[in-house]
Amino acid sequence: MSESTSIKDQLPSTVAATDSNHLFPVFLKLESLRVLLVGAGNVGLEKLSAMLDNAPGANVTVVAPTIGEGLRKLAEHHPRVLLQERNFELTDLEAKDLVIVAINNKDISRHIYEASRSYNLLINVADTPDLCDFYLGSIVQKGQLKIAISTNGKSPTAARRIKEVLNHALPAELNEVLNNLNAVRSRLNGNFAEKVKKLNELTKILVEEGSEKDRKWRRIATRSLQVFALMLIGHFIFSYVPWQGILDGTVDLYKTLEPNFPIMLLAGFLAQLVDGALGMGYGVTSATILLSAGVNPAAISGSIHTAEMFASGASGYSHYKFGNVNKKLFKALLIPGVIGAILGAVLLIYMGEKYADYIRPVMAAYTLFLGVRILSNAFRKPKPQKKFKRYGALAGAGGFLDSFGGGGWGPIVTTTLITKGRSPRFVIGSVSLTEFFVTLASAFTFFTFLGVSHWQTILALVVGGLIAAPLAAKLAGRLPRKTAFILLGCLVIIWSVRILVKIL
Repeated sequence: MSESTSIKDQLPSTVAATDSNHLFPVFLKLESLRVLLVGAGNVGLEKLSAMLDNAPGANVTVVAPTIGEGLRKLAEHHPRVLLQERNFELTDLEAKDLVIVAINNKDISRHIYEASRSYNLLINVADTPDLCDFYLGSIVQKGQLKIAISTNGKSPTAARRIKEVLNHALPAELNEVLNNLNAVRSRLNGNFAEKVKKLNELTKILVEEGSEKDRKWRRIATRSLQVFALMLIGHFIFSYVPWQGILDGTVDLYKTLEPNFPIMLLAGFLAQLVDGALGMGYGVTSATILLSAGVNPAAISGSIHTAEMFASGASGYSHYKFGNVNKKLFKALLIPGVIGAILGAVLLIYMGEKYADYIRPVMAAYTLFLGVRILSNAFRKPKPQKKFKRYGALAGAGGFLDSFGGGGWGPIVTTTLITKGRSPRFVIGSVSLTEFFVTLASAFTFFTFLGVSHWQTILALVVGGLIAAPLAAKLAGRLPRKTAFILLGCLVIIWSVRILVKIL
């Protein structure tokens, strides 16, 4: 029988008989199934050709008293087609998954059907709908696209005509479209819903109303309006903006920059590259480079806290854009982290930094332990994600120590979550986005009480960080697991040992 695929006997008995098609379409991987074809005449050749056209590697056993020359020649090109020139035997049903009967003997066909039922096999008997568990339908194929057509056995001729219409209407370039969409899909980040949304935007042109000619003229009109708008904007800019004054002011500003401004710019770039790619290390990287440039230590501390607010904002946005943020994790960390940062800043302002000296060694020892653990995990097989519920306490402690102890949001929050088995990519992205709000709360508190100074250092760190943020977000999660863990572990260990040596 020629139609699409279904299991008739499993339809609910409560379904009322209506003028509709209740077949359930499926696509079978015939390379993985064992098919028995009984009959090797013209109908048998038609069935075998249909199977091999769609699945050249199909595993088919053909049993018939006489095998036609056409079917025999077809089988020569398909090594997984086994020909057995003899009468059907019940043992032929053993170790089979599907049965197709293509013989002109209704008694033998019914005998095979009843025997197949005892073996719990699905069977199709040509031109006998009552003895069919499934139908073989008309197929439209354009490369990777395949459409099966079913008329529920009412009219195979209509199915063939519809196939011809679709073959003519669907362009051959559809396969190229599918390959391009698959390439885009493999590069998309984020969860399933975000991927679907982006693919919908890319493919909506396929269902837009109007011909290609209409779309072409709409594009021309749109570009014309854009060019006209740019002309108006350009006229306004060149007519009313005092360019000479701006140029003179820029030159004067450049002359006032410190000689080591390029080195400070490099510090911001490298610090953000490390922090964005690994989820921590902004402070230690920028401080090390700025110290080597001869910048005053007090200026380093104040500038880093100010600049990190802008750099973490750029990093967080980039991570969100590239799909590295787990929204549930972000929400769990946000409020406790902000509260902890404000409390730490207020306590440091009123009590001074002398008490921070007692906290920093404890934090350094803790992160040193985590660093060693991360480094050892780089040489172990991945472990399943463990349950971790104390996100609020972790974020609160990280925010507090980041403000009161001079740093620690990344080393504490990022390393703890990674050692608990969470994905480094989404941990880094979520923690980086949260860090913007934590740093903003901390910086706002410091600004309120202490003001802003050393603007050149701040400007260099901000500009360098903004340049590096997209590159760092692109690298997050792209490094091999072992390499990322080794780099992160070494960074935490070096940062922790440096603090301990400095204090002790």
